[in-house]
Amino acid sequence: MTEALAPSAKSSNVASSTPDTMEWDSRARRMVMIYLPLSCFVLILLFPFYWMAITSFKPNAELLNYKAHNPFWISSPTLAHIKHLLFETAYPHWLMTTMSVAIGATFISLFSSTLAAYAIERLRFKGSPYVGLGIYLAYLVPPSILFIPLATVVVQFGLFDSPLALILVYPTFLVPFCTWLLIGYFKSIPYELEECALVDGATRLQILRRITLPLAVPGLISAGIFSFTLSWNEFIYALAFIQSSANKTVPVAILTELVSGDVYQWGALMAGSLLGSLPVAIFYSLFVDYYVCRLRSFIRCSSITTSRR
Repeated sequence: MTEALAPSAKSSNVASSTPDTMEWDSRARRMVMIYLPLSCFVLILLFPFYWMAITSFKPNAELLNYKAHNPFWISSPTLAHIKHLLFETAYPHWLMTTMSVAIGATFISLFSSTLAAYAIERLRFKGSPYVGLGIYLAYLVPPSILFIPLATVVVQFGLFDSPLALILVYPTFLVPFCTWLLIGYFKSIPYELEECALVDGATRLQILRRITLPLAVPGLISAGIFSFTLSWNEFIYALAFIQSSANKTVPVAILTELVSGDVYQWGALMAGSLLGSLPVAIFYSLFVDYYVCRLRSFIRCSSITTSRR
């Protein structure tokens, strides 16, 4: 009787230990496959911002003497670099210039890209696929090649050393990508909605304004974030077309105005870089919740339309 019960007891012990082993394996696999790569990614992503932050608040004595001070920590924080940046330089004016250029270029790019993408995807004129491909290939042309002919055009129109030149030049690399992005998004919107509107007598502009654009809000936000970020961080055109210190944008100004010969004002440079990255982060945080909400509702609407087919 005891010998008969022994195998059953052994099998029950093995069965009870199997879930623990599987749980440990899944936990270890999750740690190695998810949490460890995610931790490395977050560390690599956030370390530059951490370095900019601590450099902005370090006094010059700690910045120039790593043997006596820990380079990864602040012993005596100071606001001298931020005070120098905000009150002894034209940084607030550079910030406003960059903001106006980015907003103006983003608005022009979104307006042009929306009309171009809708015409290519919905009107279906002869050769429209090749036009869309050509617009995307224009995005692949490097700015280092385009700024030479564009400089000639800017000088001929009398826009040299003017922020308006940047507002009109930035769409040359923003419109192609935004158009390509919106073409794919308009393609995902059910065409039956527009057919119903056409039957009811709506014009193409009314369909675009009342049906297509409300459904394409997530795509418009994606294109807007892309355009604003690239306009804010653009360097080559701003360096080539702007000469005076008052009209410079933040990426160019902090590199040209805060470096005197071979003397780098590291505290002010890092403070300018850190403050310059905040508007982009704020702009993204303002629209991310609305973007996710509209994208969820669009997916739900598309799934209902597909099921009805």
